[in-house]
Amino acid sequence: MTWLSLPPEWLAALLEGLQATQQGLRTLLHAVGLAPDVHGQPAWPFAHRVAAEMLVVDAGHARRVLLSLLCVGVALLALATSAAWRRGRKPLWWLAAALVVFAPWPHRHLLLTPAVTTSLHQSPTGFTAQGIVRGQAVYQQHCVRCHGASANGEGPDAARLAMWPPNLNGALLWKRLDGELFWRVRHGMQGRNGAQTMPGFDTTQLTDAQVWEVLDYLQAHAAGQMLRESGTWDRPVRLPDVAVLCRQGRQHTARSLVGQRLRVVLPGSGSPLPADDPRLVSLVVAHPGPGAPHTPDAAAADAECLTTDTAAPLALALVLGVPASDLPGHQLIADRAGWLRARGQPGKAAWSEDDLVCRTAPAAQLPSADVAANAAGDGLQALIRRMDAEPVRLVRGGFPH
Repeated sequence: MTWLSLPPEWLAALLEGLQATQQGLRTLLHAVGLAPDVHGQPAWPFAHRVAAEMLVVDAGHARRVLLSLLCVGVALLALATSAAWRRGRKPLWWLAAALVVFAPWPHRHLLLTPAVTTSLHQSPTGFTAQGIVRGQAVYQQHCVRCHGASANGEGPDAARLAMWPPNLNGALLWKRLDGELFWRVRHGMQGRNGAQTMPGFDTTQLTDAQVWEVLDYLQAHAAGQMLRESGTWDRPVRLPDVAVLCRQGRQHTARSLVGQRLRVVLPGSGSPLPADDPRLVSLVVAHPGPGAPHTPDAAAADAECLTTDTAAPLALALVLGVPASDLPGHQLIADRAGWLRARGQPGKAAWSEDDLVCRTAPAAQLPSADVAANAAGDGLQALIRRMDAEPVRLVRGGFPH
């Protein structure tokens, strides 16, 4: 770390503070009628927003922004103090003025970036398995001819467009804010010369809910392509939410189990379920064969938690980047925050740290493994220790979510 860079926790605090300030300003303007509802959420009424992306990639710029904010804070404190004192006001005024004048103000073109009215909108879908599957159907009906069946931008109509569509299988979807992705689907895109490079879809073609669900499908699909091509999830991916039934007849959703580590089991035909483990809550996904009724066998019905949601295996197949027919035998582990972190492949007898496919850093840069756990043959304990010690966090458009 150079003297220009910020400690990671300082940068995270700066980004969180700037995002909270923008959200708070939007809420205040909405309360006084200056930020009307647009597509179901308060609009961002300004032409620009904070360019968090630049703060992440340019350490010197982030440092200047933080120092400038500190100067402004001290200047405001000096002015407040001078207002309370009857004597000695002038030196405090001069101090406040000097701090404002000599603050290392960042360049405007680095601090701000163009915004749209939905820039601060956030997806209301909850990333559900059913929404992902519905989004896939909408994509296949309205988007596949340009973006391609594999979302690589090489659909049959792509060559006739003014610009080839982007490849949606990498990190692109994580580099943009939810609301700005929504805007591009709803209103289309134009090139620098003003020519349309992507048509928009108005409300007579797609509802707002359908647009959000298409984005959920694209994220699930991109996650699967990452995993298939590189063996890792380079960006955090949530466990798709489903309705679950746990023992004693308790009904939940997968999202309501956040706060506990969750093991998702996709049992193979005739294979025994893994034994319950107090370190994990086990969720069995009923997965029938082609044409079979979606009813769990006796072993699955006795699972700690069970889902018979027909969308669950389809959504999980997308996230894993495998055909639905290849799902049996897979397992997944979600951390306490609901992020998918580890993948167990069919035929593998035990967990190990190698199964951690969503990391915060390359393995060579991570702390050493729990030697005692590995020596005892408890690879799951070593994996859990690594997972808990290295939490992940979603970042969109530079802002933590």
